[in-house]
Amino acid sequence: MLKRISVHQLTLGMHLKEFCGSWMEHPFWRNGFVLNDPKDIASILASSIKEVWIDSSLGLDVALGTVALSETESVQQVEADLQRMAAIERKIAPVSLSEEMNRAGLIVSRSKLAVESMFNEARMGQAINTTGAQRMVEEISDSIARNPGALISLARLKTADDYTYMHSVAVCALMIALAKQLKVDEKLTRSLGVAGLLHDLGKAAMPMEVLNKPGKLTDAEFAIIKSHPQKGYDMLLGGERVDDITLDVCLHHHEKMDGSGYPKRLKGDEISLYARMGAVCDVYDAITSNRPYKAGWDPAESLKKMTEWTQGHFDPQVFQAFVKSLGIYPIGSLVRLSSGRIGIVTEQTARSLLAPMVKVFYSTKAGMRILPEVIDLSRPGSAEKIVAREDPEKWHFPDLNELWSGTS
Repeated sequence: MLKRISVHQLTLGMHLKEFCGSWMEHPFWRNGFVLNDPKDIASILASSIKEVWIDSSLGLDVALGTVALSETESVQQVEADLQRMAAIERKIAPVSLSEEMNRAGLIVSRSKLAVESMFNEARMGQAINTTGAQRMVEEISDSIARNPGALISLARLKTADDYTYMHSVAVCALMIALAKQLKVDEKLTRSLGVAGLLHDLGKAAMPMEVLNKPGKLTDAEFAIIKSHPQKGYDMLLGGERVDDITLDVCLHHHEKMDGSGYPKRLKGDEISLYARMGAVCDVYDAITSNRPYKAGWDPAESLKKMTEWTQGHFDPQVFQAFVKSLGIYPIGSLVRLSSGRIGIVTEQTARSLLAPMVKVFYSTKAGMRILPEVIDLSRPGSAEKIVAREDPEKWHFPDLNELWSGTS
């Protein structure tokens, strides 16, 4: 029997089925576990969650003489109840980048910890339950609906140490943005988000000394890394509520259109649309991120390089949609304007992929920093335009991330 109860009715030994509230409000990445630790109950009571669903067939029931808020035998009814409550709480009206930054930062931080917990559980042989992952994906999807640039850009900021976990968050966000650009329905968009989140689960089975090696991998080490799609696929097969899209993207996100990828050397139409999407999102985040062995490339330069690889690596139509989802000059790109000023892209505009918002902060004519100024290149009558990408490695500006994120 499934029962909705007040958090004050929770006792050790109960099987917690679902939290009634946003995934951001409670301290656990997943649902569906028995409460065995008093600290878990204390954490729930300290959160803003007021009600939960328990499964009395898998754990203790409410105490004699107390009454549940509601009861049902139907899991579908529980999910409908949660969706109804979530619809009341969700706010997905479009907002500016600056308005979404703080919330996106919280989502990224929570998601990174959740993915880390997920990977640790996978390392210990525990089955993956995608229900918790779905709640996480809902928050990420809602953030992208409010403003796609905020969370995607923040997820790119990762250290070499947390790359594996943050990469999963970033690919999830990129998959959702790409799905929205391709105008697929909401249910499929969420499925693709979960696939992006779990695509690299097999890296939980990789030796840490190989996964985080700061130098070039040997042939033997690379062979180990190339086994991670199959390892992840096998882990997911033993999980709960894992759909075919997640399995497909996990196994095939390293396949290439010319058949030179792995693990199956699939070619062209042998690769599903979903795996083709995963391939583009995976590579973009990988090359724009700091890794143990190299610094990440500038976003605009990364898209330029990926364009050169499209012939054999990516599906051209999927890649074109991906560029439209980010902009030709994604947030964080360093550019030179026609006036000779150098700036960093802070936000996309609705009018043109070639005319984003740019925060200028350096004059090449004067050879010095200038007072930062945000310019909307899409504004009618604007005399400025982007004339070139600039290489951050050449300029060594120490505060580029602070400039585009609004903290400088």
